[in-house]
Amino acid sequence: MNRLKIKYNEEAIPALVKEFNYTSVMQAPKLEKIVINMGVGDAIESPKVLDDAVAELTLITGQKPVITRAKKSVANFKLREGMPIGAKVTLRGEKMYDFLDKLVNISLPRVRDFRGVSVDAFDRRGNYTLGIKEQLIFPEINFDDVKKTRGMDVVIVTTAKTNDEGRALLKSLGMPFRK
Repeated sequence: MNRLKIKYNEEAIPALVKEFNYTSVMQAPKLEKIVINMGVGDAIESPKVLDDAVAELTLITGQKPVITRAKKSVANFKLREGMPIGAKVTLRGEKMYDFLDKLVNISLPRVRDFRGVSVDAFDRRGNYTLGIKEQLIFPEINFDDVKKTRGMDVVIVTTAKTNDEGRALLKSLGMPFRK
């Protein structure tokens, strides 16, 4: 069993129940899924770029990404509806906890001048969105193999009903929030 899952069961749940005065441990918010999205705007000119992004996301998450396609045509960007423009992965269960553990304890501290993640990136329903500027912070990515640095969005979806519950849940799982 993953050490983050054990930490959630043994430390986070009792702390959340005490903090928010829940009547049952089942009311305590939990992680539902983590969605990692990588937009690849260069894929319009050369589709090969998308393959690199898919390979990198596969390395980082250990799961094959789904290619996302344009919903609308935008003439200014030479974009047509249905063109492949990105890749995303939805992690649940064991892989979700593995990824969050790696993100919090290994990858985020590798960011230059890292002072913690923003406290304001919640969506009023307890879900948290985090932007990562480059994929090089992940230990699986070999610096020499990277042709272009790309950013990605990490959305952590929880069952929390408010931002305070979501923040308390992520803080108990070790998310390094800015003071």
